[in-house]
Amino acid sequence: MKMNSPRPPAPRGSKPKPAVKQQYSQQRSPKLLRINKFIAQTGVASRRKAEELISSGRVQVNGKTVYELGVSIQPATDKVTVDHKPVRIQTDHLYVAFYKPEKVLTTLKDPEGRPCLTDFLPEKLKTRLFPVGRLDWDSEGLLLLTNDGDLAQQVAHPKTGIPKTYLVKLNGHLKSEHIRKLLNGVSIIGGKAKALSVTQVARGDSKKYDWVRVVIDEGRNRQIRQMMAKVGFDVKRLRRTAIGRLALGTMEKGQFQLLGPMDLKKIFESPLNLRDKKPRAKSTKK
Repeated sequence: MKMNSPRPPAPRGSKPKPAVKQQYSQQRSPKLLRINKFIAQTGVASRRKAEELISSGRVQVNGKTVYELGVSIQPATDKVTVDHKPVRIQTDHLYVAFYKPEKVLTTLKDPEGRPCLTDFLPEKLKTRLFPVGRLDWDSEGLLLLTNDGDLAQQVAHPKTGIPKTYLVKLNGHLKSEHIRKLLNGVSIIGGKAKALSVTQVARGDSKKYDWVRVVIDEGRNRQIRQMMAKVGFDVKRLRRTAIGRLALGTMEKGQFQLLGPMDLKKIFESPLNLRDKKPRAKSTKK
């Protein structure tokens, strides 16, 4: 682990150079890697989750606990542990699409013994994957799992703006004024949120309930439920059907499917009904 050192004085008569933060010069060195990015590449967690692990004192470098997110290490020589267990960069990445059922936690284990993702994965995958984002306990649908922290960061980061499509059952009938409000934006916890698309769907024959297809490019906690509550509706059922253009397809609840390069590319493509919108960020995966 390389620590900051004082800069040598400039020779007489030379023009002083502007000060540069040490961690930025470290990042440009091919031998050094920021600790949060290193942890993400080990497959332990995404970069954002890795920052939480560091801040909470669960990461050690060469036997010493680190709390600073800007620390850089030499992967070839520095020993990094998480919860005092050694971690290494993953060279074989896995990508899995999973159809999460309702009443299942988006975690790998639960101290209270409630159903979680590990209950559905084969033994060889249980210790190698983590979920990208989350789905609520009461929600079902498409969930990504991987050991690739960089891809997880791309998909989950709000700035990427990857569209996510949901099929929603409401306790009433959505009218044009409700749709207009959802498209213009409503105030929920964390600020204003708006839908990219809201479309009524012919599904079932109930005269009491409406089904709608909603597309958003964020993933705040219970966002769609909060948005619908703002226009006067309760959500009776919620299913995520697609992330970008990667869709559930014919998958059934509790099933998982390994993803290949073409599948990953679909994640970064806009749904067909949003093709007139601005282009989304592209994947860096080959």
